[in-house]
Amino acid sequence: MSNLETFFREPIKKTDPEVSAIVKNEIKRMSEGLELIPSENVVSLAVLNALGSVFTNKYSEGYPKKRYYGGNENADAVELLAIERAKKLFGVPHANVQPYSGSPANQAVYFATCKPGDVIMGHNLPDGGHLTHGWKVNFSGSYYHSVPYHVKADGYIDLEEIKKLAMENKPKLVWCGATAYTREFPFEEIGKIADEVGAYFATDIAHISGLVAGGAHKSPVPYADIITTTTHKTLRGPRGAMIMVTEKGLKKDPELADKIDKAVFPGLQGGPHDHQTAAIAVTLGEALKPEFKEYAHQIVKNSRALAAALMKNGIKLVTNGTDNHMILIDLTPYGKGKGIFVQEALDLANITLNKNTIPADPASPFYPSGVRLGTPAITTRGLKEAEMDFVGGCIARVIKEVCTKYQLPEDKTQIKDYLKKFRSEIKNNSVIAQVKQEVIEFTKKFPLYTTLDY
Repeated sequence: MSNLETFFREPIKKTDPEVSAIVKNEIKRMSEGLELIPSENVVSLAVLNALGSVFTNKYSEGYPKKRYYGGNENADAVELLAIERAKKLFGVPHANVQPYSGSPANQAVYFATCKPGDVIMGHNLPDGGHLTHGWKVNFSGSYYHSVPYHVKADGYIDLEEIKKLAMENKPKLVWCGATAYTREFPFEEIGKIADEVGAYFATDIAHISGLVAGGAHKSPVPYADIITTTTHKTLRGPRGAMIMVTEKGLKKDPELADKIDKAVFPGLQGGPHDHQTAAIAVTLGEALKPEFKEYAHQIVKNSRALAAALMKNGIKLVTNGTDNHMILIDLTPYGKGKGIFVQEALDLANITLNKNTIPADPASPFYPSGVRLGTPAITTRGLKEAEMDFVGGCIARVIKEVCTKYQLPEDKTQIKDYLKKFRSEIKNNSVIAQVKQEVIEFTKKFPLYTTLDY
């Protein structure tokens, strides 16, 4: 073996024991716990290898065959491969794989289609939408005139409101997509409304792109002009993003693909992350295999089974179920603002999810009344419907333990001290400790990254 080969294969523990120890701790945390944050997944070793490849050394400002630096023949090849795989996987005529992540991808869509002050519409953040779809503290709500739409009392997107608002405000751009919506997106219906008012229709499928690719969720391709997605959620890839333009989009605006590309570079970004592009290419190659369709459908099967297990244990869910990879628990039967208690208690029990607002949340977004969870990562590890009873039962036990004992004080000045007391007490809670031991034993049946050496 050459010295160069030795260098690139040398474990971190030989060169930086401190970082090595932290990485090992993270592998241990993931291995002994249940990762239920719906925007997280577990990538393959092939994706990890590509992400840590020599492509991290290269600078490739520009696009394939049109770079501003020399020595890019291999960077061109891997980016072109990723583009072709994206086009094939989603059935689109144009794809850009350079966005660093989802928010910059969405920013590029604004840059390509709107001018500051233009009216835009998107799913309201507290109702489960995304920051970049027009929320007031984000660039999208600061530079554009945002008219948000909402969900109905039953938790489903309010199509009548969308049509009314679109007719009244004549938006330039309409978004469909969310971070906490558990039902199938009505792409066709919103697309018709956007067409009726002459707006661009963009669908942000960051959460469900793997489900779309695997045929477990309706595709937005026939109805949308532009599609954005991250690559690290249900698609099971590295942290990156893509923007795709559909046939419908090109028919509406023949220059749309060029506008998108120019918005990404040189409009918003410099050189792409070639190691990320390589890992995206590997991810898309995996998603094109038949077994990925089985995986995508299993995510949804597990999500529905977990939702049923939670409800069987008396836990209330927004919309009373799910159509996708995600579940949103409504904790208001126990009072308002309970999400922080549940998230932190479950962390101690080796179950990871995140506090989240629910529609018409009676509490603050900083201390919301819900938690969000999903099944992509545990499905990757091999869990199936039969295991969801165990997972749901563990979550329900911890919810009932902390939500019946703790309530945030109405006086905001007392919250900090109250949470300090809560955190001290739950470290010695016997129910949480018992659930943790059960989870550790359970996860031994589903090993993770056993061959990694750090």
